Amino acid sequence: MNATKSPALLALADGTLWPGQAFGASGERTGELVFNTGITGYQEVLTDPSYHGQIVVMTQPHIGNYGVNDEDDESGRCWVAGFIVRAASPIASNWRANDTLESYLRRHGVVAMTDVDTRALVRHVRIFGAMNAALSTVNLDPERLVALAQAAPDMNGLDLVQQVTCAAAYQIAAQPDPDVRHRELHVVAYDFGIKRNILRMLARRNCRVTVVPAQTPAADVLAMHPDGVFLSNGPGDPAAVTYAIENTRALLGRTPLFGICLGHQILALALGGSTYKLKFGHRGANQPVQHHSSRAIAISSHNHGFAVRRENLPPSVVVTHTNLNDGCVEGLAVPALRAFSVQYHPEAAPGPHDAHDLFDEFIALMQS
Repeated sequence: MNATKSPALLALADGTLWPGQAFGASGERTGELVFNTGITGYQEVLTDPSYHGQIVVMTQPHIGNYGVNDEDDESGRCWVAGFIVRAASPIASNWRANDTLESYLRRHGVVAMTDVDTRALVRHVRIFGAMNAALSTVNLDPERLVALAQAAPDMNGLDLVQQVTCAAAYQIAAQPDPDVRHRELHVVAYDFGIKRNILRMLARRNCRVTVVPAQTPAADVLAMHPDGVFLSNGPGDPAAVTYAIENTRALLGRTPLFGICLGHQILALALGGSTYKLKFGHRGANQPVQHHSSRAIAISSHNHGFAVRRENLPPSVVVTHTNLNDGCVEGLAVPALRAFSVQYHPEAAPGPHDAHDLFDEFIALMQS
């Protein structure tokens, strides 16, 4: 351990203790302990609202070597409850960097830990499942921290969308790429925790986007006369976001719908399906997903702890994509209702770009 650092301690709800060194802001946090397998992308992870309420462990051993910059944030703040790495780089070595990761974490109030045996910690989560944890750099009493972890709210039944959604509607202007020739389209995007790169991907395809709060009634959305409606990613248990399910159900068949991640789960629930919690979830940039009709396999980026239950989907719903690691439903469509969704993240940056054409499918659906 680095002698210049102060000690820190992670306590899991099952009573196990994981020592390390303080890194980032000083303080104490609780949340669900999860892991991300991305080699790069820590800044995007930190600022992704889908990680709200979670302490994230990075499996890549060396984190922070390319620093941070002003362009890679996926939202206006950091959302993770805590951040854990094996070896934090003290320097930022990249032409785009304007700050170190540690300075960035301190500035944004993110409590973090380094010098942790993340390989053993991730193996523990894989064996026993994601569980609540408490991370502290200020009071390292083990019994107290285990009690804090055990008292933290369970992710099942937890609606976190209301804590991350925008307070009022706002506009993103279309900024089409030079080779885009179709007319400007108007998309209304529900903000369940939307990432900035989703908005960029739509804007580059000549879409003017109206981003609305998560509880916006379907009638208000239809009154905006959209060419299509987008259901965004977000945190928490999809079954708890009942208002979004009801509004999506009211929109079905009235306008084209495209959902990503939490939006995929909400669409499935609106169609009469159900969801369940995965043992430790999918979080990273290396998940193989097969498209059923073409048999093509895409390497995709994921961030989800819940999944759609295949056997509970009504006959009208077509499962379009499947995760080849564990058989999860990764995409669905209802052509008669002009609705489709994917569980993974085609907009992920950094990450694989194999699924960018899903945005083009949404454009084609709106044009038709």
